[in-house]
This record gives sequence, C-alpha cells and structure tokens, in this order.
Amino acid sequence: MNRFERAPLLPGEAVVQYLDGDMKVMRPGHFVRCAVTGASIALEELRYWSVEKQEAYATREAVLQSIGAITPDQS
Repeated sequence: MNRFERAPLLPGEAVVQYLDGDMKVMRPGHFVRCAVTGASIALEELRYWSVEKQEAYATREAVLQSIGAITPDQS
C-alpha cells in the first residue's frame, strides 16, 4: 500500500482537516494515522501535519521522510 491508497477507517479513527496552526475535526475519533509510518496518533498528541498534503505525521523524522529530506534508512 502506498500513501495514496488509504486503509479503511477503523472505529475511533478521526477525519481531520489540517489548517495552519490548527485542525478541524470533520468526523470525531480518538486518533489519526501517520501518513509515513501508518502509526496511530492520538489527537491530543498530534503535533505534526501538512496543510498542503492534508497528512498527519507521528514524528519529526516522518515529516522529513515525507518531504524527501531523509530516506527511511537514515532515520
């Protein structure tokens, strides 16, 4: 599965619109998925996302992988 093929939403998975410095919950849930790793991220712990790509990231390293600044074996 690549980043464009999304897994079906699981119970408790939120749908979020990512905004500059904020986010809008479109469908309530407890977590979102990291676009790079697929890891669950609790909404209250979500710190990294892309407004342009509308993707969430679990870590700074995942952000860097998403923009191509590092490869998975460099992290």
